[in-house]
Amino acid sequence: MAFPTSVNDQITDSVTQANVKVLGDAPAIAMGNLYQATNQALGNSAHNATTAIQQTNVTAQAATTMGVAMLYSLDTASAGVATKEVLASKVKGL
Repeated sequence: MAFPTSVNDQITDSVTQANVKVLGDAPAIAMGNLYQATNQALGNSAHNATTAIQQTNVTAQAATTMGVAMLYSLDTASAGVATKEVLASKVKGL
């Protein structure tokens, strides 16, 4: 029993128990905060990875489109050069 005071022992016991409960909850609250912060960081990381993949895919699609357009234009360009040479030789022959 505690030393005698003018406060009822039941009051001091309840206050002591309330303080112990607060101290007992602190580790659980700290771990909850840690888990929440970790989950937030992992969520941001997953979102950033998804965004990076999407941007890479857009860049790859643009490069493919440019490559295909270049391949299609080679035939047209070579036909144009050949036509120019044929027409130029006909003009010289006249």
